[in-house]
Amino acid sequence: MEYSTQKYKIKDEKMKAFIDSSEIWDFINNAQPKKERVREIIQKSLDKNRLSLEETAILIKTEDKELVEEIKQGARTLKETVYGDRIVLFAPLYIGNYCTNNCQYCGFRVTNKKQIRVTLSKSQIIKEVEALEDTGHKRLILVYGEHPMYTPEFIAESVRTVYKVKSGAGEIRRVNINAAPLSIEGFRTVKASEIGTYQIFQETYHPETYAKVHLAGNKRDFENRLIALDKAMEAGIDDVGIGALFGLYDWRYEVLALVRHVNHFEEVYKVGPHTISFPRIQNASELNVNNEYLVNDEDFAKLVAILRLAVPYTGMILTAREPVEVRKEVLQYGVSQIDGGTNIQMEGYTQHEAETQNLEMEQFEISDTRSLSEVIDELIETDYLPSFCTACYRLGRTGEHFMEFSVPGFIKRYCSPNAILTLAEYLEDYATSEIKIKGYAMIERKILDLAKYQKTEILQKKLEKLKNGERDLYF
Repeated sequence: MEYSTQKYKIKDEKMKAFIDSSEIWDFINNAQPKKERVREIIQKSLDKNRLSLEETAILIKTEDKELVEEIKQGARTLKETVYGDRIVLFAPLYIGNYCTNNCQYCGFRVTNKKQIRVTLSKSQIIKEVEALEDTGHKRLILVYGEHPMYTPEFIAESVRTVYKVKSGAGEIRRVNINAAPLSIEGFRTVKASEIGTYQIFQETYHPETYAKVHLAGNKRDFENRLIALDKAMEAGIDDVGIGALFGLYDWRYEVLALVRHVNHFEEVYKVGPHTISFPRIQNASELNVNNEYLVNDEDFAKLVAILRLAVPYTGMILTAREPVEVRKEVLQYGVSQIDGGTNIQMEGYTQHEAETQNLEMEQFEISDTRSLSEVIDELIETDYLPSFCTACYRLGRTGEHFMEFSVPGFIKRYCSPNAILTLAEYLEDYATSEIKIKGYAMIERKILDLAKYQKTEILQKKLEKLKNGERDLYF
């Protein structure tokens, strides 16, 4: 596999900062989005090639409405080609909201005296996980504030607790982490608990803006956060997730900086990040961010499409921060994962209704408060294939091995059958009778599609086994 060989002002080295803001702006300011060039770049991505920063900058600078629509259509086509129509579902579970940082966009900030501070006990974690399993969830991301009490040992123990919870037919098969940077040894401790992806967002890649919005705590160190996932890689965690909080600085810069981060990983570790996230600022208790760089819905759809084209094989996560209509619009431009049935209040899944949000018990306000059942129903209605698949992680298809499988286009071949199997599990154990009928009708259609280019007899046999009570079947 070929990786980025573009030369930058700052040489890519392990655990060394790599962002030069003037260089990123040079790419943007010098970009010339001529019609034929834009179309050449879209085609390059459709040929499943990574885009350079120069090429991504040209798409960013494109403002002609006809060409922007072509960018979006290219992203739609690429998503179908690489990922098919599956959408992976997960839920966030907040373990603790104590924090020593003072981030101006976050309700957990240390100076926010209104925030009700909670760290879930083992028994509380078990109850929350049982509630999530009882709705059908199989994949979680655990979220922690940055505080001395949330040690690597604490995180690892909470992960092991989650994996042990079994409620009815339910179980959690993949636990991802969103937490503060750790030492290499700390990352090794967490890895030993068999986590999936470790996710750390830079929030903003613009150093001056970063300093303005991070006023205290360890998070104030821009470079320490920037190289945090290098440390995770050094510790053997080969699935990492990056992201920027859009609305802190110019979205064009942040998109290009995210691609620069991808290039850094590919240059020094020969594998890109597993996922990219692109949350927008939402209301939060004691929010203190100006409105200068807030991203409107039109630009948000455009930036998602550009990210899809720039990094064809990287998973893209769209969260319940966004309202339903925006989620429906953006989903088509390359999103591969969404959350459903989300409640980010502390003890939210057992103690609080999502519809009655309390900003004093959560990090920010979410916009999509639908249940998992409602989200799945809509996905089926719009012909997206809901998936709870975790097979790659059981079979070692992670990190560089995942890229080996994904780049030739095997994601669709592996993931579509596995998505069908996990959907069937959901239909058997948790779905309403109406969704069950619609879901199995979808499965029949998807199997007919698969049969056009691969054998489906084994898949159909596994489906029969699921209907007869067997669980956790995959390819």
